[in-house]
Amino acid sequence: MPSLPWHDIDTVLLDMDGTLLDLHFDNHFWLEHLPQRYAELHGVSRAMAEMELLPLFEKNAGTLNWYCTDFWSAELKLSVRELKTEIAHLIALRPDAQTFLAALRHAGKRVIMITNAHRHSLSLKMERIELAPYFERMITSHDYGFPKENPQFWDALHADIDFDPARSLFIDDTLPILRSAGRYGIKHLLAVREPDSRKGPKNTEEFDAVADYRDLIVGL
Repeated sequence: MPSLPWHDIDTVLLDMDGTLLDLHFDNHFWLEHLPQRYAELHGVSRAMAEMELLPLFEKNAGTLNWYCTDFWSAELKLSVRELKTEIAHLIALRPDAQTFLAALRHAGKRVIMITNAHRHSLSLKMERIELAPYFERMITSHDYGFPKENPQFWDALHADIDFDPARSLFIDDTLPILRSAGRYGIKHLLAVREPDSRKGPKNTEEFDAVADYRDLIVGL
């Protein structure tokens, strides 16, 4: 990964899940814990639960509903909030993410979290891992009514925090979101090489990717 031109970067926009936090919690929840608990609560087999859930997941992927705990609680007739709390012990920081955040603060950069996570999910994770002091703002796409995949999210973000896209760095583990940011004009974009610690490296296609946050601190 090439070194960053920190003298050209004023604002650092950071995703949460898969970027600062290990994506294992979310993958385990949606692919394992939720289907199992759905099967138990509705009295169906695990296989049947997955057959019922998969079309709903595919239909809502990339929309604001996909990230909304209230939507899924109503749709699935169970409490997603309670089910997430059951496995909250799996919430974990990615290696050296906190070191990176501390270095950004020491360097005087403007640091803002932008996540698609529902406000409840954000609160649950911040109860386990206290990151709020490192951020000027912690913004969820639900505040604006558009997911980060949607260009209207970026319009709303710009109106809210008045940042210069040409002097901003954005790090996210989701490639369609990085592409959306790039189309908006954010100049410095980085993917994440291994968002889920249990799944190994991923292909980040056209994007440079961070594997170790200590590498990003060079020159900061």
